Amino acid sequence: MKILWSSPLPPTRSGVSDYAIDLTGELRHRAAVRVVAPPDWRPGPEWPFEGEPSIVPPDTAPDHDEVNLVHIGNNPHHEWLIERLAMPRTVVVLHDLVLHHLLVEATIARGRDDSFAERLGRSYGPTAAALARAREAGVTGRRDPFLFPARRSLLGGVQGVVVHSKWGLELLRADLPEIPAARIGLAVADPGVVDRARLRSRLGVEPDALLLMHIGFLTPQKGLFDILGAVAAARSQGSEVRLTVVGEGVERSTLDEIVREIGLSEVVTFTGWTPQEEFMRLPAAADLGVVLRTPSAGETSAAVVRFLACGTPVAVTGLHQFLEWPESAAPRITPGPSSAADLARVLVEASADGDTWSSRRRAARSTYEAGHRPDRAADELVAALERIVG
Repeated sequence: MKILWSSPLPPTRSGVSDYAIDLTGELRHRAAVRVVAPPDWRPGPEWPFEGEPSIVPPDTAPDHDEVNLVHIGNNPHHEWLIERLAMPRTVVVLHDLVLHHLLVEATIARGRDDSFAERLGRSYGPTAAALARAREAGVTGRRDPFLFPARRSLLGGVQGVVVHSKWGLELLRADLPEIPAARIGLAVADPGVVDRARLRSRLGVEPDALLLMHIGFLTPQKGLFDILGAVAAARSQGSEVRLTVVGEGVERSTLDEIVREIGLSEVVTFTGWTPQEEFMRLPAAADLGVVLRTPSAGETSAAVVRFLACGTPVAVTGLHQFLEWPESAAPRITPGPSSAADLARVLVEASADGDTWSSRRRAARSTYEAGHRPDRAADELVAALERIVG
């Protein structure tokens, strides 16, 4: 099989960039792979491959016998990929089920309001025109992206779509039944053997403390205020809980202020952006990870999988694709106003029952082994492409 891979690449700070490294390393042993360079991209130290896969210019079209494999997510890093969706033999790996924000960035943000209404109209008819008029008047709603996810607006002409969750596959088949679809596990690199005690020492975490960790870009949808409330509540119950937040984002200054106001400055630390080699191992230091997403864009969280790869159980929002992981590895947190209390309950439980938590660590690693190793994902991707394009 021949594959022309197009996606954001390092040093772009995107989960899909990390995915490109984790999966192409295995995929190149199963197929002839060429990688399309994003505009103005130059390989740096973050790009680990020399010679194979080969790098080709951004405007490279697929050969007649080559799959045009395009990775699409819901942020501006993927805008340059939209024009590649019209090329022949295109299969999309869909990293977000909601593409509304990507469509806005490619149209309204460029002064092309008519294009926004026209593209959205392919899915939603006259309703899309009303939404476009509202945006022109400066009226937008927080739920607009989830009510108008714009999948058909961008994917209507592709030959096939690959997603990472069963829930996403069902959603796609209902929305675009004429387009062949497949599911493969979301791959992240195996961190290997990690010196957990050394990591905790470097983070300044006492051996008997319970370390909660959040990793990834900091956005309002990731429940960070609920997480802080849970830490405060668990500590008020006598649990020696600490929190480490790994990542960067617009919420950082607000979080710093809240941490000071509620008296958690001594137990909450922020690492900022962390290089990939360190980022993939840091979750091993935690006793529990946490990934809360409300509302959810249907993404299968790479952050969750990185915790599982390190053998660290991770508390997740009890919705949609997050329910596909076993509860033993991913305890559920009820979405909504009770999230902080529910997470506090899990933290207190973790503090009190070390034996149960040891079994949860084993379940986390087993879950990663069963569905998220890059070698297995590469096999699944090749098989899916063979079914879709022949």
